[in-house]
Formats: sequence, structure tokens, C-alpha cells
Amino acid sequence: MEKKSLSSAGQVARILNYINGEFVAAGSGKTFENRSPVDARLLGLVSEAGEAEVDAAVKAARAALVGPWGALEMAERTELLYAVANEINRRFDAFLQAEVADTGKPVSLAKHIDIPRGAANFKIFADVVKNVPSEFFQMATPDKKGAINYAIRVPRGVIAVIAPWNLPLLLMTWKVGPALACGNTVVVKPSEETPATATLLGEVMNAVGVPKGVYNVIHGFGPGSAGELLTRHPGIDAVTFTGETRTGAAIMKAVADRVRPVSFELGGKNAGVVFADCDFDAAVEGMGRAVFANCGQVCLGTERVYVERPIFDKFVAALKAKAEGFKLGRPEDAATGMGPLISQEHRAKVLSYYERARKEGASVVTGGGVPKMEGDLANGCWVEPTIWTGLPEDSAVVREEIFGPCCHVRPFDTEAEAVRLANDTQYGLATTIWTTNLARAHRVAAQIEVGISWVNCWFLRDLRTPFGGSKQSGIGREGGVHSLEFYTELRNVCVKL
Repeated sequence: MEKKSLSSAGQVARILNYINGEFVAAGSGKTFENRSPVDARLLGLVSEAGEAEVDAAVKAARAALVGPWGALEMAERTELLYAVANEINRRFDAFLQAEVADTGKPVSLAKHIDIPRGAANFKIFADVVKNVPSEFFQMATPDKKGAINYAIRVPRGVIAVIAPWNLPLLLMTWKVGPALACGNTVVVKPSEETPATATLLGEVMNAVGVPKGVYNVIHGFGPGSAGELLTRHPGIDAVTFTGETRTGAAIMKAVADRVRPVSFELGGKNAGVVFADCDFDAAVEGMGRAVFANCGQVCLGTERVYVERPIFDKFVAALKAKAEGFKLGRPEDAATGMGPLISQEHRAKVLSYYERARKEGASVVTGGGVPKMEGDLANGCWVEPTIWTGLPEDSAVVREEIFGPCCHVRPFDTEAEAVRLANDTQYGLATTIWTTNLARAHRVAAQIEVGISWVNCWFLRDLRTPFGGSKQSGIGREGGVHSLEFYTELRNVCVKL
């Protein structure tokens, strides 16, 4: 068996499954290509797990749950999670290289967000479980002696973690961290687009002495592959997923017969609301990040922008300048402000909306096509940062999640109109509001039907706070003690005195 997650096959790396503390290829020998979204070069061949590998991973997780991991005291478990975080930081450059190679995002972005947060998630949830309060009640009894009731949290079991490709390490550890802190074991299915860092984490688990079977990784696709095999496996006790709403619905159907709990952070068509009394420069800077960060591939990003009419033209011009100021290029170039989309398939989807916007009569403020890239960069998954105006609210471009570096901007006249427009969607993940009127800020933030409302900021996260979506943007909340509601079950103990 292989001891490393990535082994060399000539000039092409082989990315293996990680099961019960070992790196193993699928017995079928099936592999799929992992290509760079920057220039389409072949990064590696990924071993595609089949039914045998999925079954072995689930059984290994079950054995660890009732064996060495379940036998550890909380203090021992949390100490190991601190060690995991420290080892990720010690191997920071290796994780950074793997994450950037898979996603194509600028090094400057991954260096300051993805890898630090990926490590921090283990420490944060180690601290949460050590400090979570418990209920305690005294009750009267007919014999006057009384009884006491208290609640304890127990692990839910073997958790299937299905992670997305836009923030691969960060969002995967956002689930694995609390799952392990609570005493569960996990089987992770990373996106087929971004297999490297989830696999590399297996080396970290071995290095710090996490027992075999606690953390497992299986590679593959969704329907008819590792993802479906995992969610349908009878040995899974719960499923946590971040990704498209349609995939979330399919997972719900897969677990319905076995009545397994799910935690979903799904799609969004988030609105930004800019009032005329805003700090204009701060609003342009903030909305520029909200629309274009990570090439628009952020579930919390903003694709609908509503601007109060007195500053509409000025704001559109300023946002246009912001979009046109991004340098598209290689991730290691310090001047690069935007990378490519994740894949050619996703680029085709985004470009289909660019074309639809033109057909529906949008005014293209900037972008709307494919940039000219030099040399082998021309093979990458590049699109232009794009801004539209002039579309009706029932346009597909305004209503459907695109997940690219684009937005539609529309004027509004009253606060009530802004709230109505923001809420006119099937989604409810996030909003960002820009105003210097404190009363208005509180009032509007409370009225918009989302899981998180930002005021005069975007993507500012205290990881102790509840995070999740409303409507078709998700089920449940993650963050701080709120994650514990999914990763543990409450057991009441009643003691007669």
C-alpha cells in the first residue's frame, strides 16, 4: 500500500484514496484526470473509488468510532485536533501549492484565507466542545425527594462529508473539524475538481497520530459514483453537504428511507443593497469583492445589486472601473487579481448566461465574453468580469445562480422597494447592505430573508456565530455551538433522588 497521498507515475501524480490510515488505489484501477483550470495541464490521475472502497471507508470509520477514537477522553481528542491544525500550518506551503494548483485562484487569496482558515477550523471547534454548556433541571416528585435532569451530548456516528470545489480545504475542515471534535468519524468525498488537499490532510492525520479510520477520503463523482455510493450506504449516520441546491435535493432523497439527518449549505442568488447615504468608496470596494472575489465562485457572493437611484449611474461607473482593474493571470503572479473558473464545463455554463443576457436585451456595462490570454493560458477556463443593467426581475440571469464573476445592477427608489426586490428569490443565503443610517441598517438587515446580513462589510465572519441559509439555500446552521446541534445527539439523564 502507498504511504503518500500523491505518488509519482512518470511525470504525472497519482492521487489516491485514504482509507483506514492507508493510501490505496481503487481495486478497479479506474482513474480520472485532474487538470489545471489555469492552462489545462495534467496535474494528476485520481483513483476513483468504487463500491468496495466506499464500503471499506465506512467500515473503517465505524470501527474507529466504537474503538480507539470512541475510547479517547475529550481532552485527548481536542489535543489531537490542535496537533492537526499545527501540522497543517507547519506544512503550509504544501497545502497552498496543492490548493492553488487545483483551483487556479491567486496565491494571495489562498494564502490569507483558505489555508489559515482550513487549519483554524480544528482549533476553533476543539475549543467549542470544551466550553459548551449543558442543561440542568431540578424537578419535584410525588414523594417530595425530587429528581434531577441533565443533558449530555453524544456523537452522532459516521458522518459523510461531501465538500465543494470553490473553497476546498476551508469548507471541508469547516465540517470535519466539528465532526471530529464531537467524537464522530468521517468519510470525506471531495469534489472531483479539487481532490488534493483533502487527500494531503490524510498525511497530517498519520503524522500526528489520529487513529486509523477516524478520517477517510474517497474520490469520485456524484451520481453513479462515489458520492451516490456514500450517501446511500447504510453505515452512514448523517450527511453534511455544501453545493448546488439540486444536488442537495438528490441527497435528501437518497437518505429519506433511512431517515438520516442532513446539514446543507446550498445555492444562492444573493442581493446587495446600496443606499445613497452610504460611504461610497467603501461600498464600491466592498461590492467589488462581493461580486468578483474568487472569480465569483463564492456561495456568499453577490449577483444582484440594487442601488438607490440618486447614485446609480455613479456607482455603476465605479463598479465598472473596479471590474476592469482586475488582472487575470497565473496564480503565483503577485499582480494577479482574478483567476479562472474551475473547469471548462463550468465556464460553458457561465458563458451560456452571458449569451442569454445579451439575447434578453441586457446592457453590457463591461465584459460579457472570454478574455484574450497569451500562450498556454489560452487553454484555461477564463471569462471576463461582467456587469449588466436593464434586465427585468423575471430574467433567468437575475433569478438563477450563475456562480461566476458577474452581476446585474438595478436602481431602486424606496427602502421598501429595496427589501421587496432583495426578497424576491427562491434563495436566502446572504445579503450585504451599505448605509450610514444606523436605524435603517438594523431595520433592513432584519427584513431581508437570509441566513446572514452584512452591514457595511462582506465576508466578515466570527466563526462562533450561526451560518446557513433560508429557503432553498440550505438546512441547519453551522458555526460555534450551532454546529454541535448537527454533529451530536442530546441524551437526557434523569436521576431520582
